[in-house]
Amino acid sequence: MHDLVIRNAILFDGTGAPGRRGDLAVSGDRIAAIGEGLAPGRREIDATGLALMPGIIDGHTHYDAQLTWDPFADPSPQLGVTTAVIGNCGFTIAPCRPADRDLTMRNLTQVEGMSLDALRTGIRWDFESIPQYMDMLDASGLGLNVAAFAGHSAIRTYVMGEAAHQRAATDDEIARMADLVRDAMSHGAVGFATSTNEPHNGWGGIPMPSRLADDREMKALVCAMGEGGRGLFMLTKGSVTPIAQLEDIARQSGRPVLIAAMFHNNLAPGKVFDELAAMQAARERGHDLIPQVSACPLTMDFTLRSAYVFESIPAWKAAISVSDEALRELYASPAFRAAVKADLAQQQGRGLFNGEWHLMNVAQVARPEHAAFEGRSLKELGDAQGVHPLDWMLDFGLQEGLDTWFTGQLRNTDPQAVGKLVSDPATHVSLSDAGAHLTFLCDAAFGLHMLGYWARDQHALDLTAAVYKLTGHPADLFGIADRGLLREGLAADLLLFDPATVGRGRNERRFDLPAGATRLRGEGKGVRGVWVNGRQVVDDKGLLADAPRAGRVLREFEA
Repeated sequence: MHDLVIRNAILFDGTGAPGRRGDLAVSGDRIAAIGEGLAPGRREIDATGLALMPGIIDGHTHYDAQLTWDPFADPSPQLGVTTAVIGNCGFTIAPCRPADRDLTMRNLTQVEGMSLDALRTGIRWDFESIPQYMDMLDASGLGLNVAAFAGHSAIRTYVMGEAAHQRAATDDEIARMADLVRDAMSHGAVGFATSTNEPHNGWGGIPMPSRLADDREMKALVCAMGEGGRGLFMLTKGSVTPIAQLEDIARQSGRPVLIAAMFHNNLAPGKVFDELAAMQAARERGHDLIPQVSACPLTMDFTLRSAYVFESIPAWKAAISVSDEALRELYASPAFRAAVKADLAQQQGRGLFNGEWHLMNVAQVARPEHAAFEGRSLKELGDAQGVHPLDWMLDFGLQEGLDTWFTGQLRNTDPQAVGKLVSDPATHVSLSDAGAHLTFLCDAAFGLHMLGYWARDQHALDLTAAVYKLTGHPADLFGIADRGLLREGLAADLLLFDPATVGRGRNERRFDLPAGATRLRGEGKGVRGVWVNGRQVVDDKGLLADAPRAGRVLREFEA
């Protein structure tokens, strides 16, 4: 007798094959049988009208810190995710010496928009090395599966200390970093991750360590990763890193390169498609460059106390990591305002925010008498008073004691362009950033958005292709051999959903992080059940009260 039989579901197996009606049986942590008229199970579910697919593999998260206090990586399992890849962009918390813990946490508050109080209260530092971190997660139990990148910035800091933020590495330092990469790979890291992206700054606006790496350091570490004949190099690309350089790294290392973050930019609408074409040309030459794209508009909430959306503007660096008193003085300064406007005029689509004030709104006011401003764009509000939108925003924020919440759509706002990105056979759809930027975004429901909005509503691709993009494709990309497909003998990571209602719900602001810190938490629609390694963790009401810690750290990957 099977442990579980799900009957009469529409089965999407993750290969891109059309859905078909049938039953699926689970015994232990494996898929035992697929077909019709299967032997009975100790538990049976009639899934008539519902669809069954492999669990979603989220290939771009930042749960590294959160998993030390929240083994279920809330809210990802409730949104259909059964495997999360962590350590993207190289922003890991291991390796880390005790003396560097505070610096690591301060950097995360900046580059990943995390609360310092939450990090100081929540992180359990029962590790120093990458293998020790992975062992700690396994020993404490996980609610979903995790694959971990070795992170460049953490490795650089471990070897160079504070100099990691200041200079190029010496030959000896590069050799020591390469040894740490080799050690991580030998203990089951999925690859090596880094960032050269200009908005990726640490505490006080200093560049994150990986941004100081030169080409010889980057090539040495990627080649060290690939010495065992496996591993994926993941890079969040800045403007200083051309596609040709990444193709050269792929050629020298013999390893695939996963390139983030490929967003559509209204002010440079052809750029992302030009880069996708360059990656396609590299693949035709035998060098595997994979673009990582998002299914969601890049939308960020912020207050003027921590305005991450503006931090790529050079003049705004004066406003990073300073006191409220200093901020008020700075924001009132005509010189500061003039410098920001001048920088915006010069950036021409290169920054995170490039002056699209019509896509920047007042989200939540601090004073009830200002409620009429909520939902209105800063361009509209500035025009109504005959002032520049920047001046209106700063004046209003000062009036409200810097407590106003604003929201902006920064990328991926053109549905036709984004539809092309998510449906492109070569793209890896992810970029949820789940676990990071919690004060101002949550795209953890990207997979449900793919199934509902892009497949069902917009017909950018059919449901079979959407399922493949979320399951079989990332499993193949990361070398996860026993997941991502509905196939007898593979791990029973499953998502049961209603195709008529599945989708992304609204984000809610909660105060449930350690130390009562705030975050945005994403909601989903149409999820009826999620199983991790054969154990149910989510039903139609959300995470089960007694959900088992059935996940594990994945350590074995195909080349």
